[in-house]
Amino acid sequence: MSLLSIKNLDLSIHGKSILKSVSLEVASGEIVAITGESGSGKSLTAFTVMQLLPRGTVTSGSITLDGVELLNAPDHEMCTLRGNDIGMVFQEPMTALNPLRTIGDQVMETILLHTDVSRDEARKRAMQTLTRVGLPPEKYKLARFPHELSGGQRQRVVIAMAIALRPRLLIADEPTTALDVTTQAQILHLLKDLVADFGMGLMMITHDLAVVSDMADRIVVMRHGEIVESGETKTLFSNMQHPYTQALFEASAHEVDLPKALRADDPLLIIKNAIRDYPKPRTSLFATREFTRAVNGISFTLNKGERIGLVGESGCGKSTLTRAILGLEPLQGGTIQAFGQEVAPDMPPALRAGLQVVFQDPYGSFNPRHKVARIVTEPFHLLPDPPQGIERQNRITEALIAVGLHPDDADKYIHAFSGGQRQRIAIARALIIRPELIIFDEAVSALDVSIRAQILDLIAELTKSHALSYLFISHDLSVVRTITDRVLVMKDGEIVEDGNTEQVFSNPRHPYTASLIEAAPTLPDVKAPANVPA
Repeated sequence: MSLLSIKNLDLSIHGKSILKSVSLEVASGEIVAITGESGSGKSLTAFTVMQLLPRGTVTSGSITLDGVELLNAPDHEMCTLRGNDIGMVFQEPMTALNPLRTIGDQVMETILLHTDVSRDEARKRAMQTLTRVGLPPEKYKLARFPHELSGGQRQRVVIAMAIALRPRLLIADEPTTALDVTTQAQILHLLKDLVADFGMGLMMITHDLAVVSDMADRIVVMRHGEIVESGETKTLFSNMQHPYTQALFEASAHEVDLPKALRADDPLLIIKNAIRDYPKPRTSLFATREFTRAVNGISFTLNKGERIGLVGESGCGKSTLTRAILGLEPLQGGTIQAFGQEVAPDMPPALRAGLQVVFQDPYGSFNPRHKVARIVTEPFHLLPDPPQGIERQNRITEALIAVGLHPDDADKYIHAFSGGQRQRIAIARALIIRPELIIFDEAVSALDVSIRAQILDLIAELTKSHALSYLFISHDLSVVRTITDRVLVMKDGEIVEDGNTEQVFSNPRHPYTASLIEAAPTLPDVKAPANVPA
């Protein structure tokens, strides 16, 4: 008998059908990956197993855990099962953790809720569990708060909470989406080891086939609430039957047709010996203030027509450097010049107009109360004489068409768009004042593989039509390789390698670069499917 059995699961919310005849099984010690685009029903399937569903939900079919029916089970029964028999790792650890409680207390909570052990015993078990996930208490004190940890460390805490009582079933919902390649590799290795050590079943939800190609025993492909294909991993990859599975594979391995760079000897951005320090908390009232150096003597030049990639692990200083380039934070040493003028927090609006940015989370960078027309024209306030009337409307239309949207979209609110469409709107906002340089800050890291491929193709097209120069910051090496001409590798606040993109990837000189490339997930070497529909 399988550990988890889902049979003919149908689910509707307020009368709208979401899941249709979903059937799958997870055995003890088995890793089953559920993949598909956003909106395919992956996460909702997992939440149905946990019985964490919104109001207005109607379900039918069967979900059993070791023969015990879970569908429509009473709340008190599910409260006993959650954490004890079923653990869940959520996509965003910072929202899954309580910022006001220490990591030790949060791991202990599960143990105290489901067992009768003393607080001292729960603390001892929490220490053992945190040690098992790579956070030994002698190095990572139980008294630390979530904000004192990196993204990968926070994800390890969430995993520790989920496995504290060694549940029989572990559900991991996009556990590595926002992590850099080395941290992602560590988390995937940890999950695989936990399954082997504890004999638990693992249901892993992801939109990226490359992530689970070497990890999952079986893969289930979902689209529009239905399972379109499933099978043993190697068999599925070598013989993909459904066009949608083939399309996902193609998108995961997508290579952009980037036009040849028309590089000019005209520096747009010059960084010389940039230094950025952050003060550490004082250990006592009269202690000498100590500093952490986030950016340590970085120097490079971006010329007109160049497309440069900046890669490195979380905490290497990429985001700090980006904020300094945008003039949002001051330097403690060195200089940053854009278009011949020094960048600083008090730089003139005209200088900011030539330097635009596209952020990782477009929804978080938009005001949800404003319509698209107002959102994309926000940069107009940087211009001494912003366009008015019909000229303003023409500029909005031109920007929306350039990113593949319809002019009528200008009158809609941002909630009416998908994640990929929102990112297109973010790019339209950056383009509308025709800047000389754009910074893409993890602009595709949170997108589905198919949407990511579309956005990368869009950027490539814009380099032709708008002669874009950009700095592309990302932890996804496969993306950087296909969308840039030159790459900078950053480690501990310093540039450790700088060179032609293909040369760096094919023959890295620095051991750190080689370790990043080795850690990046890759698709299996199978014959690419032919005639994949768009």
